[in-house]
Amino acid sequence: MDNEIDYKNNPLHGVGLKTVLTEIVDHYGFEILFAYLNINCFKTNPSIESSVKFLKKTDWAREKVEIFYLYEFKNLPSVSSEQFSLPPRERVIPAGQFPSEPAELSLDDADSLRAKRDAKSAEWNREKGTNVSPEKKSNPWGNWQAKR
Repeated sequence: MDNEIDYKNNPLHGVGLKTVLTEIVDHYGFEILFAYLNINCFKTNPSIESSVKFLKKTDWAREKVEIFYLYEFKNLPSVSSEQFSLPPRERVIPAGQFPSEPAELSLDDADSLRAKRDAKSAEWNREKGTNVSPEKKSNPWGNWQAKR
């Protein structure tokens, strides 16, 4: 009985990946999807069929698309910390919360969001002591080739 309640409050229940992708591509286009999600299948020769094929094989990418669908396209409020740890297809939307109009997104907003994420990532790396120097980032062999 509990599962029926959970499914009733899950906007992804019964919605296939191809339907999800078609809806967001029709609304935003592949360029916006790549700008916000940074998944290469949306940049290099994008099509619904090839993207669905890639997303079905790649869990992390599929989850990014499903999260984008729920919180940008369906414009649902942020989830609780308990729900955050669950994959998107297992999340339950609390009673009284309903999808609304898709969020207005632009390429400029995507650039500023990417800059914020990069800054946060750099800060996290500094705190963890895993900061990689630009030299090592661009050349995994360090100065080995320069010394030859």
